[in-house]
Amino acid sequence: MNPVAALAGALSSGGYSAGWALVKGMPEPMARRAFDAAADLALLRGGKGVDRLRANLARTAPGQDLTREAMRSYGRYWCEAFRLPTMKPDRIIGSTHTVREQLLRDSVASDRGTILVLPHSGNWDAAGAWCGVTGVPFATVAERLKPESVYEQFVTFRQSLGMEVLALTGGDRPAYEVLTERLEAGGTICLLADRDLTPRGVDVEFFGATARMPAGPARLALETGANLMPTTLAFAGPRDWEITFHPYVEPSDLPAMTQGVARAFETAIVRNPADWHMLQKLWLDDLDPCDPRRSVA
Repeated sequence: MNPVAALAGALSSGGYSAGWALVKGMPEPMARRAFDAAADLALLRGGKGVDRLRANLARTAPGQDLTREAMRSYGRYWCEAFRLPTMKPDRIIGSTHTVREQLLRDSVASDRGTILVLPHSGNWDAAGAWCGVTGVPFATVAERLKPESVYEQFVTFRQSLGMEVLALTGGDRPAYEVLTERLEAGGTICLLADRDLTPRGVDVEFFGATARMPAGPARLALETGANLMPTTLAFAGPRDWEITFHPYVEPSDLPAMTQGVARAFETAIVRNPADWHMLQKLWLDDLDPCDPRRSVA
């Protein structure tokens, strides 16, 4: 198969193993060009993910057509993710620019425990690698992918970057229990937290409509006393990344704290809408009128 077509398939159907095999050994400029072309091809082919991305962008950046830019941003994430194990620490540190990094350092030094909550934006694996090589090891949770071999590849990859990876389901112990222990010991955890369309989620106002986000980060903060810190990511130039650490969310209750996280995410997404890679339904009014999730919160 043509490499560009193969990469387009990886972007649109989750062909992660094929992507790794194709990209890991490529020179970086060649890999980037291939992923740009693959993103353009995936956009041309269309599909549910592309249509959903376009609809989500219409909410976050009304009046702009950023779908191509966003698909290329998403492709860049995968290109860099596949290549991260080949990147030296100096490259990761030198390419990462931070905003309000002292908030992270102060929280880690306090031994209170730190909860970094992220949206699906920029390159969260590169941000995790930066944490690891700058002295902030952390635990995170990974959803089990199918087939199992793909999940195991992702776990091995993220462990190679210095992360402790807990299975969302099917682990030796419940992930929530282990995360609680890490926080109570003064450790750091990192959670993607911009979508949870289950009855366990919390309804928030997000870009003028109701979305549902995970309750877990705020609940962990309340139960352990850890700092809850929204952390947003964006691409900053052809080879660079930006990590913004937002002020800690004040302890109160689950709805108010989750809304605080949503507000921080909004601020960041407005600045870099094409770097938010949300190819799924998020707002409740996008669900089918008969979908029970519309009314369960």
